[in-house]
Amino acid sequence: MSDYLDQLEAEAIYILREVAGQFDRPALLFSGGKDSICLVHLALKAFRPGKFPFPLVHVDTGHNFQEALDYRDQLVAELGEQLIVRSVEETIVRQKLQDGKGKFPSRNALQTYTLLEVIEEFEFDACIGGARRDEEKARAKERIFSVRDEFGQWDPKLQRPELWNIYNGKIDKGENVRVFPISNWTELDVWNYIKRENIALPNIYFTHKRECVLTEHGQLMANNRFLELDSTDELVTRNVRYRTVGDMTCTAAVESEAHTVDDIIAEIKLAKISERGATRMDDRISEAAMEDRKKGGYF
Repeated sequence: MSDYLDQLEAEAIYILREVAGQFDRPALLFSGGKDSICLVHLALKAFRPGKFPFPLVHVDTGHNFQEALDYRDQLVAELGEQLIVRSVEETIVRQKLQDGKGKFPSRNALQTYTLLEVIEEFEFDACIGGARRDEEKARAKERIFSVRDEFGQWDPKLQRPELWNIYNGKIDKGENVRVFPISNWTELDVWNYIKRENIALPNIYFTHKRECVLTEHGQLMANNRFLELDSTDELVTRNVRYRTVGDMTCTAAVESEAHTVDDIIAEIKLAKISERGATRMDDRISEAAMEDRKKGGYF
């Protein structure tokens, strides 16, 4: 296991250094979730004792779990790195967009507009993210250096070959590359790495009591002020944790008694449903929901 994690770590550090070497204005997208936390840890190994050659950027939906925001701010303060936050809510007002509607008014799709705005504002030519190969099947079509056109759009038919770990970051003005250093990792790999490196996480990832809305499909959605509930909705208090941290209006909890990293690793080994399949309601809109969003500029 140690040798395997060493290989994954070395590859990710190599990719981060390639980004620093090939691009003029890169950024690392950071949400306070476990995958982006691992990316920050890898960046520390890649660049310390120097400063990061990129800022951390958070596209804030306004529907975040407070635990993730608190962790984000604490970590950035400890590291002394630059954090850029841009608000989806402000983008909605500025671009006169339609906010999410319905019982679970997700802003996940609207993140695309804010992401494209912040790329244009700071002229970022590369954005580093924590996508993994086991998250969603559209990822299988995507390269580690994923080129987007001047409109931020992704064309799966125009992916570049990546032979012998040679990454081509050459782009025309206005284009952007999305970079995925942990693209070859799985959810289990992330947790094994967190255990080995003793990485601190927001407590939302561990078992806690939470009042939830029990959906018709059996999902447990955190009861929060953004939901449009009615008298027939069932509220329950359960011991839950989160496998992924996103927009709280579309991210479900899972029942769990996992209080430690070892408990979580044991739980994942027995899981029969992927992280996103179990917890992201917006990925159930269609079979190609994620791919459609990515073609429009989503990360």
